[in-house]
Amino acid sequence: MRQDPVVPPLDRLRTQWKRDFTTVTALTLSTAGAATLRADALVVGVAKSPKGGKGLVVAPGAEAVDQAFDGKLATVLETLGASGSEGEVTKVPSPSGLKAPVVVAVGLGAAPEKDEAYDAEALRRAAGVAARALNGVKKAAFALPVEAVEDAQAVAEGALLGAYAFTAYREKGKDAKGPLAEVALLGVKPRDKAYKAAAERALALAEEINRARDLINTPPNDLYPESFAAIATAAGKEHGIKVQVLDEKALVKGGYGGILGVGQGSENSPRLVRLAYTHPKAEKTLALVGKGITYDSGGISLKPAGHNETMKCDMSGAAAVFAAVVTAARLGLEVNVTGWLALAENMPSGSAVRPGDVLRMYSGKTVEVLNTDAEGRLVLADALTKASEENPDAIVDVATLTGAMVLALGNRTFGIMANDDAFRTSIHEIAEEVGEQSWPMPLPADLRKGMDSPTADIANMGERMGGGLVAGLFLKEFVGEGITWAHLDIAGPAYNEGGPFGYTPKGGTGSAVRTLVRLAERTAAGDLG
Repeated sequence: MRQDPVVPPLDRLRTQWKRDFTTVTALTLSTAGAATLRADALVVGVAKSPKGGKGLVVAPGAEAVDQAFDGKLATVLETLGASGSEGEVTKVPSPSGLKAPVVVAVGLGAAPEKDEAYDAEALRRAAGVAARALNGVKKAAFALPVEAVEDAQAVAEGALLGAYAFTAYREKGKDAKGPLAEVALLGVKPRDKAYKAAAERALALAEEINRARDLINTPPNDLYPESFAAIATAAGKEHGIKVQVLDEKALVKGGYGGILGVGQGSENSPRLVRLAYTHPKAEKTLALVGKGITYDSGGISLKPAGHNETMKCDMSGAAAVFAAVVTAARLGLEVNVTGWLALAENMPSGSAVRPGDVLRMYSGKTVEVLNTDAEGRLVLADALTKASEENPDAIVDVATLTGAMVLALGNRTFGIMANDDAFRTSIHEIAEEVGEQSWPMPLPADLRKGMDSPTADIANMGERMGGGLVAGLFLKEFVGEGITWAHLDIAGPAYNEGGPFGYTPKGGTGSAVRTLVRLAERTAAGDLG
């Protein structure tokens, strides 16, 4: 039983989540002009001149604003030191003729050449920067370049993601600033079905990414396997998703040795959660599997000092899968999407799994545990086997799996491994399309021998060099025969320990959600890759 009186009871946490954790920024489409819309701030874009040019360029969408400045908006901004660089924000008081009291000029980087459009990701990042700079503001109008539906969607996504703020654990005072309350998107056609659909998609996607961020940022004394499962169950009821939760007794009965082994050192027992969104017209099924270590101490192979403070984020893969399934349901995608959340807390204690122990996995394979801090692959292995039994058209697992991947690709790029080269390439292209940095990685067969064990069928560790690839090879062993599979190692971009940038906040980021949702959309369209 839990002894910590600070931790709220489970029923209170469900209520608290609804009230304190989920902050929603409204999105509206407006036909009003930039000069006439009443708002607390007006966001416009500025850019560096194309090659050969000098000075600032006022981006399309801000013509009426520039006119209010007598055609000298660029000159005013240059005087204040603006350069048009990405991420730069300059605020100036509005002249007469504008309803908004302040103009917020956000840098877009280099202006495109003639007859070219601004890059969607540049618009998404600029909108995010501007929204974050407007914390505490009630309503901001965004008059950024919108030449197509895709541009409108990018601006909406960026603004809604940039407006994110995690304030659930801060004292509610008069000086506390919440996120921007309303985003009004200008330069669009509100009655056009395509623009309406783009806005609805952006809102659903951003809200679920922000929910994933909330989960990642929640401290581990409040977010543990049971409470995570309860939150997933509540969301399932809200959005028509079938949720099944296997508790400790069910896991023991089913023989889920990987999940049980990782969780046996903690007083918070593990869970395996299955979320199933189905569509009556669906012809394909996509299974998503997420690593959900709600806190990772390393177990008996304890992490060194300085490596524990952010380990609440080790459930980012499960958060991404959860968010993707709910988004698919909210958008009504014509595809069946099943999410598997492998939830456990990895703690050292007298009952914890030890280096040298052998676990019998759900698949029947035995695994020698050489390092208890290589626990994510153990819980994923059981979930991958279980997901494979339903014979989906493809399985994608998502995990903050290895520090080796961070060393290889840095803090902003996730690695992609797969048992099918075309599928790996498709996911990489999808990630690039939605603005998430990724890179395809190999699964070299020669590294498999390093996991040979004299005691068990396989060890959970192999060669130190190429450790991220070794982890991928381990997971591959538990994917059903003939099933297309990919593994996303999001250890780098899942949690931002540095300062915020673009639409990315400090803390949990919601990495991989956009990629998973677009993959589901492509699967629904019959373009699985």
